[in-house]
Amino acid sequence: MLRRTALTLGIRLCSTGVTRGPLPDVVRPNSDMLEFRELFSKAKHIAVITGAGVSAESGVPTFRGQNEKWRKWLSQDLATPEAFSRNPSRVWEFYQYRRDVALNKKPNAAHLAIAECEARLRKQGRSVVVITQCIDDLHHQAGSKHVLRVHGSLMETRCLSCGDVAVNKRNPICPSLMGKGAPDPDVADAHIPVDKLPRCDKSDCNGLLRPNMVFFGETLDSHILTKVEKEMEVCDLCLVVGTSSIVYPAAMFGPLIASRGVPVAEFNTKTTPKTEYFTHHFQGPCGTTLPPALAQHESEFM
Repeated sequence: MLRRTALTLGIRLCSTGVTRGPLPDVVRPNSDMLEFRELFSKAKHIAVITGAGVSAESGVPTFRGQNEKWRKWLSQDLATPEAFSRNPSRVWEFYQYRRDVALNKKPNAAHLAIAECEARLRKQGRSVVVITQCIDDLHHQAGSKHVLRVHGSLMETRCLSCGDVAVNKRNPICPSLMGKGAPDPDVADAHIPVDKLPRCDKSDCNGLLRPNMVFFGETLDSHILTKVEKEMEVCDLCLVVGTSSIVYPAAMFGPLIASRGVPVAEFNTKTTPKTEYFTHHFQGPCGTTLPPALAQHESEFM
């Protein structure tokens, strides 16, 4: 019931179970690239769902597996409203580290292939939308225009007092975080006073800022979720790229699209809890498997 409610309300949580029906019958996905390319050549509305694995190929940590901890804390335990309320200094150190890493990375071949495909197909009257769980800026840097960020952005802040949302790519984000955020377990907390943490620069506000992203236990932005649902309803081909398919509700996007009978192809370095619901699975680094999948089809020359 909790997981079903989470999907309905858009609550971000971690899980590995299938949450609701109807879902497609379990099938054995194939890796026939020629078959996929034929589907690609006919698709008019393509949805590309991306996860942290895409950014990982640019050197951005996934915060899963060996990167699951920052210092001695699980990363998913720091990305909560309760953690921020209890210790905003620690959480801001964590996000200063993540921002610093992301700001120093570049788009990889997968990002570039998606952006090039979008630009090319737009001229043909076809559409590509990126529905991403990534909170970095790499899709935009690559040139993608139609991007829906379901978990928000590391490069934006939101004021807890006035609610103002602003793009912020300063590094460090404020002077007190200079040199802070090292992930090593023997590094002590900086214990930065709350008035020295990032503050709103709107006139007469000076409220405490937080990262403008969806923490675990919070609901997704309803406006973004509505746009995602509309794209899921109209797409005629879906690619699920570099996502572990364990963070809800985004983990259900691909299976729900598949439940309409739409072909869904997964691109990942390994199988996931949702692989069995998809028509295709291409194993390997996304930067290797995705470019040929999205390259110009022979039908586009005609």
